[in-house]
Amino acid sequence: MIERNAPSRGLTRPPPADPATTATTATTAIGRGLLGLLAVSTGLSVAAMYYAQPLLDDIRADLGMSTGAAGLLVTVTQAGYLVALCLLVPVGDLVARRRLIPLLTAGQAAALVVLATASSPAQLFAAGIAVGALSVSAQVGVAFAASLAGDAERGKVVGTVMSGLLMGILLARTAAGWLADLGGWRTPYWVAGGVQVVMCVVLAVRLPAERPRPDATAAPRYGEAVASVGRLLRDEPVLRRRAIYGAAAFGGFSVLWTPLSFLLSAAPYGCSTGVIGLFGLLGLVGVLAAAGAGRAADRGRASLVTLGSAGLLLVSWLPLGLGGQHLAGLVVGVLVLDLAVQALHITNQSEIYALRPEARSRLTAAYMATYFTGGLLGSLAADAAYSHGGWTGVSLTGAAFGLLAVTVAGWEWLHPGARRSRTDSPAP
Repeated sequence: MIERNAPSRGLTRPPPADPATTATTATTAIGRGLLGLLAVSTGLSVAAMYYAQPLLDDIRADLGMSTGAAGLLVTVTQAGYLVALCLLVPVGDLVARRRLIPLLTAGQAAALVVLATASSPAQLFAAGIAVGALSVSAQVGVAFAASLAGDAERGKVVGTVMSGLLMGILLARTAAGWLADLGGWRTPYWVAGGVQVVMCVVLAVRLPAERPRPDATAAPRYGEAVASVGRLLRDEPVLRRRAIYGAAAFGGFSVLWTPLSFLLSAAPYGCSTGVIGLFGLLGLVGVLAAAGAGRAADRGRASLVTLGSAGLLLVSWLPLGLGGQHLAGLVVGVLVLDLAVQALHITNQSEIYALRPEARSRLTAAYMATYFTGGLLGSLAADAAYSHGGWTGVSLTGAAFGLLAVTVAGWEWLHPGARRSRTDSPAP
């Protein structure tokens, strides 16, 4: 039988919890073993969306596709993820996440096998959409970890799980490149499908039940939960701004990584698939920023991290612009961009999870839907910019996303009162 989490039906804040209950919740710690498992599982789930990036040229040649058509594989995968964020992630506030996560993982394993056997562009894109949609188990996992953590450690816990997720994103390119060198572009998908089958079994056995919520009354119906995602964006100004930061960050991230394999495979670089995949290792610096950003948010420094990260997001496109001809510029730019993106993302999630504990899956859906809308727009813009303006066009497009983040962060820094949640404002 499916367990129900029973969150509050409405979106208003519940009455204050009993002090004893609050104290217990604030000091409860999540075990290291479970935290590690959630970090690995979220990383593997989201990695499936990024295996294609160093493989696009090989996929294009094997299936007889144009460069532009092959690049759409990344876009449609992100589109599947975006739709599922709105329709599947809110289910985490209705049923037990420890049951939902293994089910989504099993479905993704099946989709990866279908993608590995694709013999036409239509089959490739259909499987890519399914892989992307079922990757939302990663976001359900992040919300699950946040619900298990005590108040004083939530930023640190979210940062740790996100470190695993970010390692999945970045190492996906490296692993896919190496495996493709060994057995062709289909090999990474066969291996990933098998790994997800094993992970599904482990998750089903190891994930614990969540603590009962002291404010829980009756769970909303599915339609109400989905509709409330939009209302959360309407009612929570902090969530709206954090969603804009996320969209700008992931938009810039996608502008870089979508056409990067085409740049590196052509003159003057002429890199192999395996070498292209190695560029994912550079982004591991961003993983180091993830846990640090979470700890900074726990200490009340979220605004400072936000402003600094937004500035780095913009500045990174100076060396990246030189990267079209100079490898050193490309390396430095990738390091700075990934550092900025990951620090900003962790800070965003730490801030939004403090808003409404009874609606963390829906907060995740609202934030991540906007986040991936930015990524989708970034991928589309990168395809057009690279086709018509080369690497210079890509660099200018990426800088525009950085400028958006800096503009919003600067406004928020000058208006400290705007950093509060609407529901935290004093009653009139």
